[in-house]
Amino acid sequence: MIHKLVSAPISMVIKVGEKIKEEADKELYDLPTIQQKLIQLQMMYELGEMPERAFQEKEEELLTRYEIAKQREMEQWDTLTKKK
Repeated sequence: MIHKLVSAPISMVIKVGEKIKEEADKELYDLPTIQQKLIQLQMMYELGEMPERAFQEKEEELLTRYEIAKQREMEQWDTLTKKK
């Protein structure tokens, strides 16, 4: 019984941490969100609202996230199709 009382808060913290990671990953690697941010970035650059170097750095970051998101999507698709 004491073990359950001690481990309950720890397991709750772990569950909350997992949920936070899941939501952060969703935001960080959501394809439509990344595409929208790339469009906004391009518009800001074309309107002269940001220097070329800052644009290139941010674009590279977003494209890397896009590649990771696409890879994750393909892995999920493979997993789903292999189960059937």
